[in-house]
Amino acid sequence: MTTRLVKLALEDGTVFTGRAFGASGTSEGEVVFNTSMTGYQEILTDPSYKGQIVTMTYPLIGNYGINRLDVESKHPHVAGFIIKELSPIPSNFRSDCSLEDYLKRYNIIGIEGIDTRALTRRLRISGSMRGILSTEILDDAALVEKARSAAQMLGADWVKAVKPCESYGWSEDQGDWGQGQVERGDGLHVVAIDCGAKHNILRHLSERGVKITVLPPDVTAEEILSHNPDGVFVSNGPGDPAVLDYAVTPLLGVLAKRIPTFGICLGHQLLGRAVGATTFKLKFGHRGANQPVKNLDTGRVEITSQNHGFAVEPKSLEAAGGIITHINLNDGTVEGFRHSTLPVFCVQYHPEASPGPHDAGYLFDAFMEMMKTKKPPTGERLKQLQRLRDKPGSLQPR
Repeated sequence: MTTRLVKLALEDGTVFTGRAFGASGTSEGEVVFNTSMTGYQEILTDPSYKGQIVTMTYPLIGNYGINRLDVESKHPHVAGFIIKELSPIPSNFRSDCSLEDYLKRYNIIGIEGIDTRALTRRLRISGSMRGILSTEILDDAALVEKARSAAQMLGADWVKAVKPCESYGWSEDQGDWGQGQVERGDGLHVVAIDCGAKHNILRHLSERGVKITVLPPDVTAEEILSHNPDGVFVSNGPGDPAVLDYAVTPLLGVLAKRIPTFGICLGHQLLGRAVGATTFKLKFGHRGANQPVKNLDTGRVEITSQNHGFAVEPKSLEAAGGIITHINLNDGTVEGFRHSTLPVFCVQYHPEASPGPHDAGYLFDAFMEMMKTKKPPTGERLKQLQRLRDKPGSLQPR
């Protein structure tokens, strides 16, 4: 097989040359890194990575192939994929195809054989940067110039590229994921605002016996309320929350009616904006399955899965009535809050992680209770829910 050359150019002038796999062509995006040791399939299909070229820090990728069930959306969203070494033979009884064939099918360029440690170090020191992947343009100067003229993530609305065009329902009968025991037949109705929702979030809600109606983020508050929901969930998604006024406006109407509301990742940032806080861009973001987060209510440290490049500004959040409940132990940024007067709580990380740590699965139980009590969970109740989840024989998220 003939080796195809591919180049990665960063806006700071750095150029890496490697071996191409997957599709041919040219692609641009914000170059970021993920420290997970597994889960490349979920990373590829997470809509929150729209507009980004993802670097995996774990050196060998592709060893268990791709299967049709462990996806977070219907197709991959990354703008490119950077790895140290591609496993030539996928070895897993659930594998449907190889990683290379999967990227070819969806026209995504991959690069292997570069020093991903050097690239990750550069991104940590200088911050995430715009980059270009190309098998067509092999002139370094031309590629660097193209990277410098690429679109920036700050101020970018990528939600429009991944949101659903219309409403849809989600039941627990979603392939093999839906064959497990439903925890409770609560009969509650959740309206999920889909800004690029991961399937596993909806699976966790469904497994708790709730009816789910999924709506796009640009609907009106009146349309959300017309479904008479017991609660509203606001999903993860890509891009800069500061430009998503159309997604914040309907949340204002929901909060005015005191509908219990739970948000994850971008949903956390949008709810922060809805209560009056501001957001800002992180230097290189949090992406991986081993991020330590302290729950200030319970005093426990949770190991969490994360994927975000923006955060809620703490002083503006507290001034708006937000009570910070979780902080990132690496950099002290806000990882969760509840509101002092409204039935709202949310987290920046992903409690539905799969694969990944299950430390925070109790937060879905807290949302179930909030829909009944119409009040955000107290620190004492969160401790009780954590202990219930930790008991042997309790139903754990898959």
